[in-house]
Amino acid sequence: MNIILLGPPGAGKGTQARMLTENRGLVQLSTGDMLRAAVAAGTPVGKAADAVMKSGGLVGDEIVIGVISERLDQPDVKQGVIFDGFPRTLAQADALEKLLADKGIALDSVIEMSVDDEVVVARIAGRYTCAKCGEGYHDESKQPKTPGVCDKCGSTDFKRRADDNADAVKTRLLAYYRETSPLIGYYYAKGRLQSVDGLADIDEVERQISAILG
Repeated sequence: MNIILLGPPGAGKGTQARMLTENRGLVQLSTGDMLRAAVAAGTPVGKAADAVMKSGGLVGDEIVIGVISERLDQPDVKQGVIFDGFPRTLAQADALEKLLADKGIALDSVIEMSVDDEVVVARIAGRYTCAKCGEGYHDESKQPKTPGVCDKCGSTDFKRRADDNADAVKTRLLAYYRETSPLIGYYYAKGRLQSVDGLADIDEVERQISAILG
């Protein structure tokens, strides 16, 4: 089973992708995570991506498509994948269609996570992670049980992404509506699109997605 999750930054795509991975054994292909790994490693692709992400922009097609193509060649994706944050543009959607066809991979479902813009800004601007294990937290909705101590690994070291601030989020939302939202019509026309309420609590969103996937 191969799935695309659509929605603006902060819609909860990454959270639901991780839950689908745990529950269904699929592999989460998060371009954001892969690009951040390249940034951390200091590769040429990572350096180029770093400059773009810090400005609140979207990474270019040639970088994203190359990362996805290489990842799909790895043996652990044979049971199915979740595309988290890809495709972002109509050009990428067309490229993905060709890429999947060339590799003999079927796309089973496209799920739109519908949210409110102001909620998205508040979600992203308040989030941070444990620097050791990556567990996610939020200034308002998910603080560690013991202040300053990660619930999962006990670390006291936390970090925030450079582009997790209100101004950068608004720039990313503008880019989403200009470049990515046309994909809703694109996949609707292909008969693959279904929507869930991204503002519902995490378990309810999971239930809606599970009902779609069967």
